[in-house]
Amino acid sequence: MYRFDVKKATESCVKWIKDWFDKNGDGCKAVVGVSGGKDSSVVAALLVRALGKDRVLGVMMPDGVQADIYASEKLCAHLGIESVTVNIGAAVEAIKNAYGGAGKQAAVNLPPRIRMATLYYVSQSVNGRVANTCNLSEDYVGYSTRYGDSVGDFSPISCFTVTEVKLIGGFLGLPDDLVNKEPSDGLCGKTDEENLGFTYDTLDKYIKEGVLPPEKIKEKIDRLHESNLFKLRYMDCFKYEGEDEEQ
Repeated sequence: MYRFDVKKATESCVKWIKDWFDKNGDGCKAVVGVSGGKDSSVVAALLVRALGKDRVLGVMMPDGVQADIYASEKLCAHLGIESVTVNIGAAVEAIKNAYGGAGKQAAVNLPPRIRMATLYYVSQSVNGRVANTCNLSEDYVGYSTRYGDSVGDFSPISCFTVTEVKLIGGFLGLPDDLVNKEPSDGLCGKTDEENLGFTYDTLDKYIKEGVLPPEKIKEKIDRLHESNLFKLRYMDCFKYEGEDEEQ
């Protein structure tokens, strides 16, 4: 039976981050987009535990007015990390105005892509490495934006479910309102679970424990997983092999 040991998981992840930076960014800062949600909060806390607060930079990227920006500010203050705010609202509107033919989903995915470009702009300016903040539950059903929040230089929590991420947040002493904040993309006005049509608890138990959900939900999870696997691999490339010349 699967058992999650939060102490072992946290300590192992912290060691992995240390080792990764020793090999791929010795002395560099870790740059993390801070949304005020559990994932970015837990990643930022893991980074502080691994590297020290002076090597972690939190980047807040509201799209115009962000009603819950206080949560991001609270996290940075709690961890004692340096933070910068880059409002992406003008950039989002400029692209929308320049090309008016986009559909609703394209509009929803635009801010995460601009945020990732912003993170790399900031990161390169401070000799940093960008942290990915996706978790296993989201990745499993493709609940991320390709070339938006789905990318980064290293990924500390992509093997942990939402349930496990919350446990790690509690173990690290993060404020409860950040760890258990209702997950939402902040873009379409719905929670993650409303968008998905099932709870993370149901998904997590299916992924890690093999607990089967009702058949219709199982079919939806399986369908989402299969149709979004392309997000988890490198870009598909055509490979041409020339023919052997006749001797």
